[in-house]
Amino acid sequence: MNKQFLKASIAISILVMSISPGFAQSRDLNVYPNKPIRIINPLATGGAVDTMARLLAPSLQEILGQPIIIESKPGAGGTIGSNFVAKSPPDGYTILMVYDTFAVNPHVYKNLPFDSFKDLTPVTELVKIPLVVVAGNKLPANNLKELIELAKTKPNGITFSSGGPGSSGHLAAELLKNSLGIEMTHIPYKGGGPALTATISGETDITILGAVITVPQIKGGNLKPLAVLGKKRTPALPQTLTASEQGLINFDVSSWVGVLVPAGTPLIIVDKINSAFTQALKNPGCAGKNG
Repeated sequence: MNKQFLKASIAISILVMSISPGFAQSRDLNVYPNKPIRIINPLATGGAVDTMARLLAPSLQEILGQPIIIESKPGAGGTIGSNFVAKSPPDGYTILMVYDTFAVNPHVYKNLPFDSFKDLTPVTELVKIPLVVVAGNKLPANNLKELIELAKTKPNGITFSSGGPGSSGHLAAELLKNSLGIEMTHIPYKGGGPALTATISGETDITILGAVITVPQIKGGNLKPLAVLGKKRTPALPQTLTASEQGLINFDVSSWVGVLVPAGTPLIIVDKINSAFTQALKNPGCAGKNG
């Protein structure tokens, strides 16, 4: 009997040990979140991703009931921060917010330290942001026609800053350069924030960035808009003509911001994160911020 009892006890212990992780995981899923959540911005502070994260953070904190910590890990066009999240535990406590550069990086960087499609799970596209061509106040051009005329007087062409190689602003500027038939020299920075500052200070002639970060600077008198690159004018800048209205028919370029989590994150947690961001976007404080 003692041997049988011992065998039975061992069998029960093994069974309990084998199912306990499942119970623990189930319990964790049901109480998610139960600690602070980090949102990783893989680009420089002050850019579209950082701005969107900070706009949404108060609502996300209220919805999820936990502190939201925004952490910037810039470098290599967002690769450093994206790799950090890709290698993080898939538990929903480390979230990645990306600019559209994320989709371009696999074609720009030959040896990414992570697989964009296998190591990260998409949660949601937050917003599509109209791009705006902006210039510093000292630049004697107020629209695309005047930009063309000015470019003809500058031996080395117009200089434009961007958030990095392959960013939407960089690609849009190259397309605009070809469409206008002018020379423009690319000066890349480590994010939209520094690129914007460069144009404000006069280090570069123009930059092309999302309305979410250009509009406040325009309204603050630090920049002037030359054109909106979307299909239609943005409500935030109703007097600014689109590129199409200035002669570049069907010129339509925009950017986007999205959310991802490490691959393997349980679906129930992915759904909760998706729902939280969807609700946060409906907050009146975020309305109209997307251009």
